[in-house]
Amino acid sequence: MEQEHDDLVGASESRTVVLIDDLRSFVDGRSAEVARTSTDGVALLKQCRTQRLDELWLDHDLGEDDTIWPVIEVLELAAFEGHPFDIGVINVHSANPAGTAKMAQVLGHWGYRVRVLFGSAGLGYLPGPSVGR
Repeated sequence: MEQEHDDLVGASESRTVVLIDDLRSFVDGRSAEVARTSTDGVALLKQCRTQRLDELWLDHDLGEDDTIWPVIEVLELAAFEGHPFDIGVINVHSANPAGTAKMAQVLGHWGYRVRVLFGSAGLGYLPGPSVGR
């Protein structure tokens, strides 16, 4: 597991980026597919199954009783079956320290490259109501 305090702010537009977070969005202008719930996150991962994801951004708490764990289980099962998702880096950016540690531990165990971010200049809360993709 890698720990860093910033992210790839100057990421190229040709990169495939997926963000699963109920409240945050990229404020630095990068293009991304966004899911706001675990159900939508699982569907988005399945839609992207055959392509490389350069960056996957994960938040732990997704509002009310929803968490990232259904998404983690999809990634874990794929790796267990010998066909992990092709992901350059998984960025865990949750404000939940215990959830962050567990996510990083599980994903790292299955061979995914994980970065824990304690703040990111490119990620923030946008004004107004949350919207999906």
